[in-house]
Amino acid sequence: MTKIEDIATHAREIAGQLGIKKFDIYGATVDESSVQVDGGEPKQVKASNRSSVTVRVWNEEQTMGVTSTTDVDPKGLEMALKTAYEASFFGVKENVPDFSPEADAPLAADIPSEKAPQVPVAKLLETLIGAEKELLSAHPAIKGVPYNGLSQRDIDRFYLNSGSALRNESRSYASLYLYTKTEEEGKKPRSAGAFRISRSLDLLDLQGCLKEAADKTISHLNYQKVKSGKYTVVFSPEAFLSLLGAFSNIFNAQNILDKQSLSTPESLGAPIASPLLSVCDDALHPANVGAETFDGEGTPTRRVSLIEEGVLTGFLHSAGTAKRLNAQPTGHGNMGAKVTVGSHFYHVFPGKPAEKECSLASADNVIFIDDLQALHAGVKALQGSFSLPFDGWMVSNGKLTSIDSATVAGDFLEVLKSIVFVEQEAELTPGGVCPRIWVEGLSITGE
Repeated sequence: MTKIEDIATHAREIAGQLGIKKFDIYGATVDESSVQVDGGEPKQVKASNRSSVTVRVWNEEQTMGVTSTTDVDPKGLEMALKTAYEASFFGVKENVPDFSPEADAPLAADIPSEKAPQVPVAKLLETLIGAEKELLSAHPAIKGVPYNGLSQRDIDRFYLNSGSALRNESRSYASLYLYTKTEEEGKKPRSAGAFRISRSLDLLDLQGCLKEAADKTISHLNYQKVKSGKYTVVFSPEAFLSLLGAFSNIFNAQNILDKQSLSTPESLGAPIASPLLSVCDDALHPANVGAETFDGEGTPTRRVSLIEEGVLTGFLHSAGTAKRLNAQPTGHGNMGAKVTVGSHFYHVFPGKPAEKECSLASADNVIFIDDLQALHAGVKALQGSFSLPFDGWMVSNGKLTSIDSATVAGDFLEVLKSIVFVEQEAELTPGGVCPRIWVEGLSITGE
């Protein structure tokens, strides 16, 4: 990427020539290579270099125009600034976006901004072909790994404005995904998957991913039907975070202002979950490989408490939502044609101590849900309800038996209030860090 200082210098010079006094620019570039394999042969090899730059300009009437470009050389910047300036005269008159008041504030953390050397694509293929081969040999029933992928990615981000704000950072990470399929005579195909992410290919937990995918797949081979009824359900970390993400409008200030949320501005301070549960959004969590130190508006990211011992304690804000709700920006603004609000990295942990400890090793008549499916279709985010098929096990006296097929249904706010235990040991997932969560009285419908 062109040096951020050069972009800033060119942008300010061009803005001065055009008579533009107020503007800001957010940009990111992603350099990525990824591979997929099938039966020991390359299935797909991709390499891409993607750039996106968003330019906002305010005119003398303080209305704003926005445009996007992929070109940050002087000619591209000049065209973008001109276009955004012309668009500004058609901008909204109410709740006009503005600079974040923290766009030039010190960053909350000094995370080293460094990239790992990318390995040759041939090395990616060799690694993934070896992983596929090892997984196929783990059990005779495993006949294929239809979904797999190994990728490495470099990301550069920057933000600058016509004031004094000037930020940039760089990151690298590698990720691996393996998803199996079985074939056994007289039985349904069974599948399971595992995912790992790290700062480089060398640090990727390849063996851990292989073992998890194989163990889960083998555990699903001998499956049984489950009776419909109410059960105590244990959500895996990934399953609980996928459900939390599906109902993230609870914490999203933009959704709240748009009246597209299960919360209102007055919900702060109200108990919405069991006191056993606490939740933060923490972009700077040490386990977050893709940590971002600032958002699309240049606001420093930070740890934001959302639920503390069952009480709703915070919302996720952009600069605009914070101003309208008389709050502080939290570093969750995403720059685009309009500024949206989104989470970074959830951290779920125990709140108050539970009255009794729970353990899968001794549990009886409990459903352990590993993976929720069809979230795009089975979630009614504005009603709070869900009905989702899942992969999981029936737990009887500590023994796990795979469930043939079933769905779990409920109301998410009721799920939060029905939590009876939050385990201590947390696991890293793509969406955050979370332990297993025990919920009583959920409806399970068997086949």
